[in-house]
Amino acid sequence: MAIKRSYDDACAAAHALDLVGERWALLIVRELLLGPKRFTDLRGGLGAISPNVLTQRLGELESFGIIVRRKLPRPASAWVYELTQWGQELEPIVLQLARWGVRSPVFLRGAALGPDALMLSLKAMFRPEAADTQAFSINIKPGQEADDYHICLETGVFTITRAAAPSAQASLTAATDTLLALAFGNLSLDAAVSGHGAAYSGDKAALQQFFSLSSLPTRAAQADDLEDTTMPPTISIKAKA
Repeated sequence: MAIKRSYDDACAAAHALDLVGERWALLIVRELLLGPKRFTDLRGGLGAISPNVLTQRLGELESFGIIVRRKLPRPASAWVYELTQWGQELEPIVLQLARWGVRSPVFLRGAALGPDALMLSLKAMFRPEAADTQAFSINIKPGQEADDYHICLETGVFTITRAAAPSAQASLTAATDTLLALAFGNLSLDAAVSGHGAAYSGDKAALQQFFSLSSLPTRAAQADDLEDTTMPPTISIKAKA
């Protein structure tokens, strides 16, 4: 498929933007980084996209070799989209964009995220230097209606998959804003359970260990307000009465 709009620039970075620089393209990639999704699931993760635009972007990404469409085996027999091996190589780029974007002086921190976006944010803000020799295996469900996610840290490698692991040390169900406050704010696990509807089972220490390994970087300085960089990167959440 020919590229409809091109920068007509010999730089490889410009060519990469030809492929994934259209509106919604890179967010579709984000939604597929943790595994394949059906068309309806993609729309659910990208609430503002229209069916026509999603169909167009999926067709473009497939023609470029970034995603493929395939049919799941029985009994599911549903058509899904997934990243090719080359498409999966966009993960570190998406994570670095998240790390860069969260430093924006005008970015609203603490707003609710979609499940996959939340999980990837947790991975993007993970601090490997703080992990040392730590290891854990936990399941997280970001809301009652969301998928389960398995998060594992082993030998310094941090992985997230969109499926629960029966052998996980602990499981936690909590709303996305509560999970953000646990990871980046000052909310304790006990407070999340007692005041925000969270529920967990298994090894509490493994969950606390996970939430201690992520942090938000300081905001980038604004030309007219250098004092902004002195503000701590926290998320506040009010306790329920």
